[in-house]
Amino acid sequence: MSIRPLSDTDLTAIIALAVDVFGPFHEQSFRPAVGETVFVNQDADWRQDYARQIPHLHAPAEHRQVAVAEVAAEVAGFVAWTASPDARNGEITHLVVAAAHRRARLGTALCEHAFAQLRLAGAEVVRIGTGGDDFHAPARRLYESLGCTAFPLVTYYRLL
Repeated sequence: MSIRPLSDTDLTAIIALAVDVFGPFHEQSFRPAVGETVFVNQDADWRQDYARQIPHLHAPAEHRQVAVAEVAAEVAGFVAWTASPDARNGEITHLVVAAAHRRARLGTALCEHAFAQLRLAGAEVVRIGTGGDDFHAPARRLYESLGCTAFPLVTYYRLL
């Protein structure tokens, strides 16, 4: 496995990977939990949202970075982070690992890579978030294994 900075040629692969990895969350976790009306209002364009959002995650001049993990010349995952040097902190905004490469410490390696880069940017603290639903349980276990401290947040949706 190797971890390297994002290149423009990676965009199609990492967008497809994000859609593949998070599709079950959107369609099998979020949609049934909130109901069709809320889903259509809040999340119906989730595939297109990734396609619009991901190309803007990497802007080094603005302290936004993406690193890609490759296994056997195949994109196996990626991590995106933002540094706030003046505030001496950062945030991991995306962590995506292909199903075929889970449980092989790829997520750990990507997080540790981002942590190291954030330290180099002057960060003393990093924030990383995930959902409290069953889909996100593996992410919570990973973050806890990395020494992260959970602080629960709750988001509510209501039909009007």
